[in-house]
Amino acid sequence: MIAAIYARVSTTNHGQDVSMQTRELREYRERRGWTIGGEYVDEGISGAKEKRPQLDRLMADAHRRRFDVVVVWKFDRFARSVSHLLHALDTFRTLGIEFASLSESLDTATPAGRMVFTVLGAVAELERSLIVERVKAGLRNARTKGKKLGRPRVNVNPATVASLRASGASWSVVCEKTGLTKGTAQRALHSLPNMA
Repeated sequence: MIAAIYARVSTTNHGQDVSMQTRELREYRERRGWTIGGEYVDEGISGAKEKRPQLDRLMADAHRRRFDVVVVWKFDRFARSVSHLLHALDTFRTLGIEFASLSESLDTATPAGRMVFTVLGAVAELERSLIVERVKAGLRNARTKGKKLGRPRVNVNPATVASLRASGASWSVVCEKTGLTKGTAQRALHSLPNMA
């Protein structure tokens, strides 16, 4: 199997050294008999960041099927949240790529690793369902209290929009004078019978 390793440290000036991770990941890869499929290392980049250059490159290479397994030192070095981890693992599963985490002893190439992944996925699905239920309950509660939901209605006078446009006003001027968004102003103009 061709293995890619991913390592990350948040800061490089507080004694964090990514070489400890990469050394252990290389040793693990060698013990498993996997060949080198690339190393992706983000140094000085927070795990909370959406964009991480090397992680983005790893995901792009995964879609190109440049390797068969991704090896990380620890979940939190790879993913910014459980949902991010599960999304990435699901992407890997779809692409036929395995995932191994050294510290958590998770390897989706093994039956035990697949079971743990299935349980994590079920927990995440339960969490999503509970959030949806809480939101729906909150909306029902707001409605019973007589609260209006959604955007407030905007009073639109199509004749005013038509008059401004007829005088040569640009859409930005129309929006400035009426307080409408461009889309709302355009819909108001097109709602007039002679503009349809």
